[in-house]
Amino acid sequence: MDVLVRLLQLLVLLLTLPLHLLALLGCWQPLCKAYFPYLMAVLTIKSNRKMESKKRELFSQIKGSAGASGKVALLELGCGTGANFQFYPAGCRITCLDPNPNFEKFLTKSMAENKHLKYEKFVVASGEDMRQLADGSMDVVVCTLVLCSVKSIKKVLQEVQRVLRPGGAFFFWEHVAEPRGSWAYMWQQVLEPTWKHIGDGCCLTRETWKDLESAQFSELQMERQPPPIKWLPVGPHIMGKAVK
Repeated sequence: MDVLVRLLQLLVLLLTLPLHLLALLGCWQPLCKAYFPYLMAVLTIKSNRKMESKKRELFSQIKGSAGASGKVALLELGCGTGANFQFYPAGCRITCLDPNPNFEKFLTKSMAENKHLKYEKFVVASGEDMRQLADGSMDVVVCTLVLCSVKSIKKVLQEVQRVLRPGGAFFFWEHVAEPRGSWAYMWQQVLEPTWKHIGDGCCLTRETWKDLESAQFSELQMERQPPPIKWLPVGPHIMGKAVK
């Protein structure tokens, strides 16, 4: 199987050689950072239609995480275009964090369309280094389709726990690897080197549930869902809530 994977990876590389050459020359990343928000704006609309009921069910729990002020201080990690805003309870104070500054104009549009929320600020930073946010400053952290592309899931989860207040909640929705040994997993392995360039660092074969289980949250609820968009190589999704 490993030999077949390597051969098919080589074939895909040859078919997408211009992309890999641009990446090698350092030209692809700036292009990707510019176009990726537009791609996500299209895909998240389709994804929200497919996952609307599940997202509403998951994020309805946010209102139970309000702090002493009665309002929810919510950090969206890897906020992207703000596709989750419509599902958040009224009155949430939203801080957005993303390493790609090109998402800001999409966030402005999303906030204008979701008057039930209070927009605090947009922080340009990676999830592994959220030093601009104080310890215990958030009631809720939300992370959807982000852990697939970070450099270190472990460091991100450590930062999530740092910025959450005691008893604060972490809500997640992530795509993960297909079962090892399956044909679907093999194709994820084949496509991953090229997909990382197309998807701004997105990895197809991460077993993110293992990182969540080892992160030492006091409580972890997680369920598995089939992929919402069948024609993409992303695998099943995990959704859930973890409590600091």
